[in-house]
Amino acid sequence: MSVTVRIPTQLRTLTGGVGEVQADGSTVGEVLKALDAAHPGMGERLFDDTGKLRRFVNIFVNDEDVRFLDGVETALTDGQTVSIVPAVAGG
Repeated sequence: MSVTVRIPTQLRTLTGGVGEVQADGSTVGEVLKALDAAHPGMGERLFDDTGKLRRFVNIFVNDEDVRFLDGVETALTDGQTVSIVPAVAGG
């Protein structure tokens, strides 16, 4: 199944400047792995050395934070939108 992945400005260098890409997968984790396969370097920006999402990376499925769902195991249906949103730090 195919979903739309919204890419933040900071990561668009990895997608050739494109803000939305299509990726296949039945879970958020599968989609992110497919994204890394299609756009090398994406995985290391999203995941730490242990394979967990980095603290400053937020992933949303249809405007819901996956941390409040099933994390990277969150199930997806065809046509959904996954958004990668970097955390904003202020001071």
